[in-house]
This record gives sequence, C-alpha cells and structure tokens, in this order.
Amino acid sequence: MKILIVSDTHRKNDLYVQLCAKYAPLDMVIHCGDIEGSEYIINEAARCPVKMVSGNNDFFSDLKSDEEFTIGKYKIWVTHGHHYYVSMGNEILKDEARSRGIDIVMYGHTHKPLIERESDLIALNPGSLTYPRQEGRQPSYIIMTIGEDGQIDLELNYI
Repeated sequence: MKILIVSDTHRKNDLYVQLCAKYAPLDMVIHCGDIEGSEYIINEAARCPVKMVSGNNDFFSDLKSDEEFTIGKYKIWVTHGHHYYVSMGNEILKDEARSRGIDIVMYGHTHKPLIERESDLIALNPGSLTYPRQEGRQPSYIIMTIGEDGQIDLELNYI
C-alpha cells in the first residue's frame, strides 16, 4: 500500500497535483489540513481514497477537525495539530494519541517535516508543500509504504 501524506497546501495545489501524477497509482492520500477550499482538487488529483481534516485556516470547511481510522494493523489519527499546541512541541499531541490507543499520529500546522519513531507511537508531520518553514525551506511530503508483511517504510521527501 502506497500513501501520500501532505499538509498545509493553502490553496496552492500545483505541487500536490504533480506528486499525485508522479506516484500514481496511489492507494490513499492523507492531507493534514489547511486546504482552504481545495477539497475538490485534492480529491480529483488523488484518484484514490482521500482522508483530510480541517486546519486553522479552513474557516468555512465542513471537514472534521480530526479523524481516526485503521490501515492494516495500525490505528491512525489525523489532526492539523493547532488544538494541541504543536507549534510549542508535540508532547501534548503524543500524549493524546497514546490515550486514544493510536499507533500513528499525523499532523501539520508547523510547516516543519518530522518523522519520529518511539517504541509505542509514530508521529508524522509532512511539512508544507507551499510555505515550508524548516531550515532550507524546501517543500516536503511523506510517502508511507505498508508491505504485505505489515511493515511500514516512511520516506520524507523534499522538492
């Protein structure tokens, strides 16, 4: 299973559309919020199931603020992160994920990519495709591959 994980596209969807074409066929796309009215484009470009949540800039969106679902043996929680103060660190978010019995938490908001593996939890932030804030300021995203044996491979990519 091949999953594209993105966040914080802020209505600038050119790179996202290019990534969908580059990695096609995808099994799923996960968007961690700040879509700003681009739900249709996000869905259409993916050509696969899409999970997306609202971010702090999705003012009039009908999207949920977070979503829990299962992929294989993994319980996933997707949230934008701003309600968990991720700009100050992700400990509150990780504590909440553990209290929910989550295996993988995915979030955005900081525009800084992160793959953090702990013994009981994986925390992922794909960064931003449009307004990166990490050193070097390169747009970023994550490709998550789940093999037939259930093992996860996480690849942080920069454009």
